[in-house]
Amino acid sequence: MNKIDLAGRRAVVTGGAQGIGRAIAERLLASEASVALWDMDSDLTAATAKELGGQGTVQAVTVDVTDFASVERAVEATTKELGGIDILVCNAGIAGPSFKLWEYPNDAWQQVIDIDITGVFNCMKAVVPSMIAQNYGRICSTASIAGKEGNPNAGPYSAAKAAVIALTKSLGKELAEYDIAVNCITPAAARTRIFDQISQQHIDYMLSKIPRGRFLMVEEAAAMVAWIVSAENSFTTGAVFDLSGGRATY
Repeated sequence: MNKIDLAGRRAVVTGGAQGIGRAIAERLLASEASVALWDMDSDLTAATAKELGGQGTVQAVTVDVTDFASVERAVEATTKELGGIDILVCNAGIAGPSFKLWEYPNDAWQQVIDIDITGVFNCMKAVVPSMIAQNYGRICSTASIAGKEGNPNAGPYSAAKAAVIALTKSLGKELAEYDIAVNCITPAAARTRIFDQISQQHIDYMLSKIPRGRFLMVEEAAAMVAWIVSAENSFTTGAVFDLSGGRATY
């Protein structure tokens, strides 16, 4: 493992209790950052923080990213405990159920949109002012290859992840005059608990589209994110980093 220098940096990872988020948190800790895990699942977040505590400073924060007031409270708690926020990884998300668009339940659509894009907006909005004040910050969001190509039977998810890509590009331009980089990753599917939300048919479809012939490993996503949120990434902003195993064509 190549070690990225994040010594002294203070990071937030949303959805950090499991899956890709947990892998990112572990990689940032290995690079000597202190990490706040922001997640809705209080028990799992506390358990993950305890498990990772031997690797460095880890804070567990229960937060609903769809609720801006909850996010503001999380910013206050993390700033108080860690001293500030240098890195924001917007990773929290859900897949939603698999349906044709005309059959998609309205409440399921709204839940996916609320978590997968409004949650990213809320976290960025709450954290960016302090990054501007200190003239430093690194933001990385987890979008998806579905946001580039649109997966069938996953309209809300595809739309939300496309919105994450667009939001990344927009905020990157707005913050370009500061030492703040805003980027996102577009991973293919990784075998995490998010698979519990989707049908086997949809899982088989996603695998069939990956030229590598396998799913993404969470450690591979974490490795890319660790560099994206480092001080070395001082020029690239508003960019989309591919993690699709050869599926993406742009």
